[in-house]
Parts: sequence; C-alpha cells; structure tokens
Amino acid sequence: MSIKKMNIDAVAKAIEVDAGESLPDLRQALKEAKAGAAGRVTTAEQILVRLAREKSGLTQTVFAERIDTPVATLRDWEQGRFAPPGGVLCLLRLIVKHPELSNELATA
Repeated sequence: MSIKKMNIDAVAKAIEVDAGESLPDLRQALKEAKAGAAGRVTTAEQILVRLAREKSGLTQTVFAERIDTPVATLRDWEQGRFAPPGGVLCLLRLIVKHPELSNELATA
C-alpha cells in the first residue's frame, strides 16, 4: 500500500495494539509521514548523551553540573541540535560503562 493511501487511524490502532499501549503522538507522526514531512532523526551522539545521563540516574541539571557543561548545552546535545566534542564523547562512553564515575565527578 502506498503511504499516500494509508488509513491513519487503522494503522495507528494496529501499531498501538502491537505496542500494548496508547501512543499519543503516533497519529500526528503518521499524518506528517503521509504529507511527506521529514521525520525526526536521532543520532548516535544523542543516544550516547541520554544513555550516559540515564545510567547515572541524574537529571539534566545535575548531570550538566557534573560534566561542567551548561544545562542548555546538554539539552542541545540530547535533542540533536549539536554534537558534543570528542573529549565529551569519550567521557560519556566511560560513564555508560561505569555509571559510578559520575559520582566521582561530583567530588573532583
């Protein structure tokens, strides 16, 4: 079936049944796809930033303080507006493998 002929409600219902939960933004995303709008792109760097912060169990504000970065910059990295520099990427990879390192940064 062509995406232009897609029945948005039917597709959304099928996806939600498969997911086992309601997905509030799904219909809007399907409408955008049907209209030919570009979808959201997630980069490997975005995933790394979020994963490191989540594994640390910290909020954006606290994590940004730990890595000595403005919280607005951290948000930009997490939302894919900018990519972190190489040194930060190395630090984030270490934090993903060893989340306890973020605690040591608090006392450094």
